Amino acid sequence: MNAADVRHILDCIGEMFPDAHCELLHSNAFELTIAVLLSAQCTDATVNKVTVDLFQKYKTPEDYVSVPLEELEQDIRRIGLFRSKAKHIQKMCMILIEEYGGDIPSEHDKLVLLPGIGRKTANVVVSNAFGVPAIAVDTHVERVSKRLGLAGWNDTVLEVEKKLMKRIPKEEWTLTHHRLIFFGRYHCKAQNPQCQICPLLDVCREGKKRMKRSQVRKDREA
Repeated sequence: MNAADVRHILDCIGEMFPDAHCELLHSNAFELTIAVLLSAQCTDATVNKVTVDLFQKYKTPEDYVSVPLEELEQDIRRIGLFRSKAKHIQKMCMILIEEYGGDIPSEHDKLVLLPGIGRKTANVVVSNAFGVPAIAVDTHVERVSKRLGLAGWNDTVLEVEKKLMKRIPKEEWTLTHHRLIFFGRYHCKAQNPQCQICPLLDVCREGKKRMKRSQVRKDREA
């Protein structure tokens, strides 16, 4: 894919979703980290329903470690994998208290060492909480990047991230991350992408295939 095609994609999704942003509700870096940890294999909408009450009850790392694990599990039981996530939260909070004075570290290499915090979560935290350019590859970003040819069909999540970082100007990384998520969540969905009205159909490998199959079906039915 050449630079002109990349620019075309960035401009199109920018026009479609100019106000794309992190939809996880939070008021500080600590709350954002907890929310992103909870969001693994779970929708942002479900996480927000849980954290409305969770963030009222727990304000600091000390609050999370002061309750029995079973109590924290009950507080997040609507979240998928709530038992393992509760353990990760308490272990993470202990480390924050013992090593970082209760604060979330702003360095990516320190974040990924925390329990329950992978590369994607760390990228979300550093970019949204600390203003460090980053591209977090979630299921939407991965799907859209591969469909549009920004990455290869068989690329790993890390390979997708590296290709996006190489092709997208660094100052646009964070905003593009949000726009790709919105594009995948609300337009280029996994099951029913809106190919017929997509402004990026001309550069979309998946869209062209789907439209061609659709036309073949119509021709057979005619």
